[in-house]
Amino acid sequence: MGGLTGLAIAIHNFPEGLATFMAALSSPTLGASLAVAIAIHNIPEGVCVALPVYYATGQKWKAFMWGTLSGVSEPIGALVGYAILRATGSADGFSKIAYGTMFGMVGGMMVFISLGELLPTAHRYCQDEGKIKTGLVAGMFVMALSLVLFDL
Repeated sequence: MGGLTGLAIAIHNFPEGLATFMAALSSPTLGASLAVAIAIHNIPEGVCVALPVYYATGQKWKAFMWGTLSGVSEPIGALVGYAILRATGSADGFSKIAYGTMFGMVGGMMVFISLGELLPTAHRYCQDEGKIKTGLVAGMFVMALSLVLFDL
């Protein structure tokens, strides 16, 4: 179960890495804020991968390895974004068409993940609409606060 969870999280993390890279290109402040938010978000993900592996095998190193590997796809996503922009760019910088296309793709991926995965999962585990809305607003607040703090 931990291995499958790790694979699912790795697939989920790939667009997060791409989004962080694109955000950092647009605004280093936004990129740093997004990186902090995603890092905080990745702690429980790593635990969700590592715990089933540990309980199934009793091996801490194996649990640590699977938990770590699930997060490696984020830097890979960033590298893929960089490679695409480099390949389509010119001597004076990245192609505006590639830039626009990549931002559109990342936006679409993140909206799909939010609306297609995260909110339905929240509803599956919690039927209290108020708590889900509170969590949603709290997440927005953390992002807004990190933007303000990094702007100082």
